[in-house]
Amino acid sequence: MPRRKTSLKSNRQNKKRRLRNLKVKQQLKRTIKKFLALLSVKNTAEAQSILGKVFSQLDKAAKKKIIHPRTADRRKSRLTKRLTSAK
Repeated sequence: MPRRKTSLKSNRQNKKRRLRNLKVKQQLKRTIKKFLALLSVKNTAEAQSILGKVFSQLDKAAKKKIIHPRTADRRKSRLTKRLTSAK
């Protein structure tokens, strides 16, 4: 347990940030699963609209440094590839 006030405050901030980042990651994961579920049922029209949401969430997470920007790009590329192969 830290003794200094700054260390205590830092711990509080880290906890809040961790929870916020976790929430963003969970939301992203849910949206990607929804997209993949639509692809598995061959509903490409609706999957196309969900893909826009996925891109937006990936870009926002990368911008806030929750995930690495190149990871976001790689995921976007792979999801797009899946959509085009499903068509």
